[in-house]
Amino acid sequence: MTRFEVVRDPLWNNIRLDPEALAVVDTAAVQRLRYVRQLGHAFLVYPGATHSRFEHALGAYHLARRLLAQVEDAGDARVEPADRVRLKLAALLHDIGHYPFSHALEEAGLPHHEVLAGRQLASDGLAQRLAELDAPAEQLLPLIQGTAREPLAGLVSGSLDVDKLDYLSRDAWMCGVPYGVIDVDRLLTSLTVASDPDGRRTLALHEKGLAALESLLFAKYQMYRNVYWHHAVRSATAMFKRLVRRAIATAQLEPAAVAVATDDGLIHDLMQRDTTGLARRLRERRLAKRALDLPATELPAATPGWPGEDPDLLEQVEDRLALELHLKPGELFLDFPAKADMLALELPLVKRDGTVTHLAGAAAAAHLGLPRVAAELYRSARRLRVFVLRDVAVPAHAIVDLVMAPREEVAARVAADRALVR
Repeated sequence: MTRFEVVRDPLWNNIRLDPEALAVVDTAAVQRLRYVRQLGHAFLVYPGATHSRFEHALGAYHLARRLLAQVEDAGDARVEPADRVRLKLAALLHDIGHYPFSHALEEAGLPHHEVLAGRQLASDGLAQRLAELDAPAEQLLPLIQGTAREPLAGLVSGSLDVDKLDYLSRDAWMCGVPYGVIDVDRLLTSLTVASDPDGRRTLALHEKGLAALESLLFAKYQMYRNVYWHHAVRSATAMFKRLVRRAIATAQLEPAAVAVATDDGLIHDLMQRDTTGLARRLRERRLAKRALDLPATELPAATPGWPGEDPDLLEQVEDRLALELHLKPGELFLDFPAKADMLALELPLVKRDGTVTHLAGAAAAAHLGLPRVAAELYRSARRLRVFVLRDVAVPAHAIVDLVMAPREEVAARVAADRALVR
């Protein structure tokens, strides 16, 4: 008799864990995800947002299981039993390398969690279980990191993967907001396998799923605008990034230890050693306040990427600005989050007459309305903010001019000890 268990889930109701999931779910590496919140500091704004990466991992596994059954039942693809196991395990373990507190530490300059997945997959207990399942880390990593070329790899990492279907639905549900409502059933039944422009067999969307896909893209935009980039969430994130960077710079924490920590474990360590006062402020929700808050729609369309791509320069700029505005270093935070691919698509589309076209770039606008305004939606979701721990007047025009300056110019002004606020 096949052994399985059923887990009750607030989003998907019943999640069936098949033998391969049961074999790995109780390993230390997977159980750590129970203690890593999915949305970092969002619970400071949305009290229900305390769900974990573990719950999300089970949800992704559940959707992968459903999708595999659907494409096989429809006759779109024949999946070998070993491949089915690998794909489901990759979905279950796609966040195995994730840091505490969502993506904040990646913004702070630490390696991306997909890079760290190999370390966790190679941990003693998990590596042994995967070997017993004939699904070793070297077979799962390409799926998790999005480099696999097999037909159903897009199920794990792609424009319409099970990760997105679960996290958008789950985050909205747990935050109690209506923005992330997605017709998941319609999307799952609209996914198929077709040949891309290069003749490679890959996951594709049938034309009947276009409306559901567009609702997913709009839900993503709404969640970034209202939840992920909420001003208080970004204030807490900026404070947390500075706190951890300072602890690493002063050798109070090792990056390797941070990578395998849990939320509470990391906060405990920071509270014990913090010299900035930021750990206690975060614990007591005494967040930095907005001294400047401008929508990106009021800024030039082409903005340099250094505020979100160069955390070292950003910290130097923050501290220089603090001194020029009569604050102490560490009392001012500049925040201009970026996710240029927020509404990007890269997916074959199977039309009703059986022909295949490509949903990507300008071509997507021929079939969907939202890509035509994607650039403006992205700009309307972004905001340039300056957070401060003490009241101070911040010159808006000077900050905009600074952020719009090329990285090389800003770095040169910092290196030459030239004023940043003119």
